[in-house]
Amino acid sequence: MNAIDPTPPDEIRRKAEALGPWFHNIELKGGVWTAPDHFLGNYPAVKWQQFADAIPQDLTGKTVLDIGCNGGFYSMEMKKRGAERVLGIDFDDTYLAQARFAAQTMGHDIEFRKVSVYDLGQLGERFDVVLFMGVLYHLRHPLLALDLIHEHVARDLLVFQSMQRGSAEVMPVAENYTFWQTDHFDDPRYPKMHFIEHRYADDPTNWWAPNAACVEAMLRSAGFEIIQHPEIEVYICRRVDAPPGAGAVYPAQGRQA
Repeated sequence: MNAIDPTPPDEIRRKAEALGPWFHNIELKGGVWTAPDHFLGNYPAVKWQQFADAIPQDLTGKTVLDIGCNGGFYSMEMKKRGAERVLGIDFDDTYLAQARFAAQTMGHDIEFRKVSVYDLGQLGERFDVVLFMGVLYHLRHPLLALDLIHEHVARDLLVFQSMQRGSAEVMPVAENYTFWQTDHFDDPRYPKMHFIEHRYADDPTNWWAPNAACVEAMLRSAGFEIIQHPEIEVYICRRVDAPPGAGAVYPAQGRQA
């Protein structure tokens, strides 16, 4: 950890406000909060409290990748646990500026880079812990993202979170169904991914709303074994061999015909 920024609280508040609006409400030096009027309350701390104990308290010597790091809340929590290296990536310049400011202010040595989840292969390394929090439902191609995480960056643990809608119950699914069996598709407990064509919660990047069964099935399909489910939207997973037929698909690059 580096020395905490000596900047006075009033100046920190001014800089934080200039970088706003923030989605991560982070307490900075001098009691300055980045999003004190957050519509979800003290978010993401209120969610973090529900699953923090499921992540190793001591990350000494470990490497962490925070995909979709936003304002850097989770990246800093990983650094507080002694992680040797934390890399936060996002594709939004505003979020990256916020994260760099918050980490610098609090004296955390964290690297932040502009990288899309679809470009994880360019990182060229695997991480002991991968955080994939609140990103899946913002992606046009969510299962591809999980495949890329498995193929390129996950070494062991995946901490996954997604907004969920629909049934929280999970039904047992058969290995196969005949063409004429259709009743299971109408069961709300069957894996379902709701597609959002326009907007949800005034956010044009909310593309999907999976139910619980869908989240669990997608994780298994991408090669992640669920080992804990400490919070309704959070899953602690371990990377295992992907099942037959799984794997990232890489579209051809170039001009359109």
